[in-house]
Amino acid sequence: MIDQNVSRLHGRILIEGSIRAVTGLHIGKGKGGIMIGGIDNAVIRDTVTDKPYIPGSSLKGKLRSLAEKSAGKKKNFPRDSRVQIHVCERAADYKDCQVCRIYGVPGQMESSAPTHLIVRDIFLHGESADRLKDMETELPFTEIKYEASIDRITSEANPRPLERVPADSVFGPFEMIFSIYDQRDFTLLVNLFEALRLLEDDYLGGSGSRGSGKVKFEGITVTLKPVTAYSSAAPVLESFHATDVDDLRGKETDIIAKANEVIQ
Repeated sequence: MIDQNVSRLHGRILIEGSIRAVTGLHIGKGKGGIMIGGIDNAVIRDTVTDKPYIPGSSLKGKLRSLAEKSAGKKKNFPRDSRVQIHVCERAADYKDCQVCRIYGVPGQMESSAPTHLIVRDIFLHGESADRLKDMETELPFTEIKYEASIDRITSEANPRPLERVPADSVFGPFEMIFSIYDQRDFTLLVNLFEALRLLEDDYLGGSGSRGSGKVKFEGITVTLKPVTAYSSAAPVLESFHATDVDDLRGKETDIIAKANEVIQ
């Protein structure tokens, strides 16, 4: 059994799979400098390959936002001038907060504790990259969607180009690492899986209310890795496989039960 009074890493749960863009995906690069002839709503790209990718911070931030809404958490902490998140200010509140325990709190807070969830950057899958490279698109690996904002007084249309990764593109493998420090951490997996399902009925990136950013998680593998596995040259690991999030949700009871058994 895990000692509740000792903050020690007991193991990790690795969640891997692919993310399919069901509709065009726009994750912006921000408002940096624009080259002559460039586009002002550009997607973020890998500096080395010039291929678009999904930053781990974007995926984790979206999952956190949906978890906050689902739990009815008050947004009380400014991340920047435009974004506020929920943060438990007291250690006593943190104990029972599924959001802060999964996604973490700033280090200066009284409730500061190890972040349970790590989300890696997710790169464009090789097959999708090859397919997009062969397509006649406006920019390498992406398309331009032309939208128009309408002046409510004059009804004049103002064209607005948006760069997107085309629909049916696949990113992966994605990798999420969930660390176990406490016996109660196992049950937080249910909340994380719920957030994945919430995201599929929401959107990732920008312009989601105008059609972009619908995604689907596919080919999911959940691997249970006790801390003793890191000292073994050939560790024996327990894995579960799911075709999609609905299949994963159907196996979550078995996953949690097995995790309790394997990670001590």
